[in-house]
Amino acid sequence: MEGTVDQERAARGSFTGSEISAIAHLYRGEVYRSTAWRSRLDNTTNWSVVTIGVALSLSYSEPSASPLPLILVALLVLVFLLLEARRYRYFNVWRARCRLMETDFFAPMLAGEGVARDGKWNQLLSNDYERPRFHVSYLLAMGRRIRKNYCYIFLIQAVAYSGKLVIHPTPLISVDQLFARAAVGPIPGQLVMVAGILFHAGWVLIALLTLRTERKYRRRRALISIG
Repeated sequence: MEGTVDQERAARGSFTGSEISAIAHLYRGEVYRSTAWRSRLDNTTNWSVVTIGVALSLSYSEPSASPLPLILVALLVLVFLLLEARRYRYFNVWRARCRLMETDFFAPMLAGEGVARDGKWNQLLSNDYERPRFHVSYLLAMGRRIRKNYCYIFLIQAVAYSGKLVIHPTPLISVDQLFARAAVGPIPGQLVMVAGILFHAGWVLIALLTLRTERKYRRRRALISIG
């Protein structure tokens, strides 16, 4: 009897019971993958927060402490951002597959509409398994992680560094004094500050340009970000 029902479903272009069971197991596997890679994203963000905290503790431990740790930590956080952008590209693959099955397989089933092989979502998912690839570029992944987390971390670093120069060891009274405090060894303070401005302008530019690109090319009512 069950075999007859499965044959009728196959004839109508619907999934059989065994196929639905296989897709359910497939979905569970993809959820596990996305969860594992999500935790890896959280790890790099946590490392960035901890290193910022350490740099703040060192630079603000006493008025005569050097602001250099706040400069070095910005470079370290940049490394964490690059690592996290790479990890996000992998996470996005598993997340997109899960989301596609949720919206086009499980949701219609729960709504009582049934699930059919309409040649759209199932073919899209099949192609993604046959020819796996990243769904977002490295730069786009960087922009997303900056807007989600790293913009706040970089802002804290910039404010902390500026505050250190302004109040320690004594309140700032002149621009020349500002440049003198910003100097790092033989590197003039003017050059250090210009490099800092370019650094922060760079991540702001990446965040805004990638956001503009996403809004421009994102297809309305697209199945998911696959394709």
